[in-house]
Amino acid sequence: MSKRKVTTYTSEFRENAIKLALESDQPVSQTANNLGINHNTLHTWISKYGPPSESQSSLKEHHFDEIKRLKKQLVQVTQERDLLKKAAAYFAKEI
Repeated sequence: MSKRKVTTYTSEFRENAIKLALESDQPVSQTANNLGINHNTLHTWISKYGPPSESQSSLKEHHFDEIKRLKKQLVQVTQERDLLKKAAAYFAKEI
């Protein structure tokens, strides 16, 4: 009984593959073959992470944009937390 090896791809590879598939003149399946991935995988990535289609709500934020926004927010909240920890330690010494 042979087990199938699960291949994981970095988000950068996925993003570049999507961009290449959408910007090239060749079919998506040909691009997938050139990259050495299954064509169904590339189609799934395009539908999940690619630019929003016209059928999706224009108000819906793109996944990559949302991740960027959340990472920035995480950095800000982490800095605020660290500052509050230092302030609490300072005022605890005063008492």
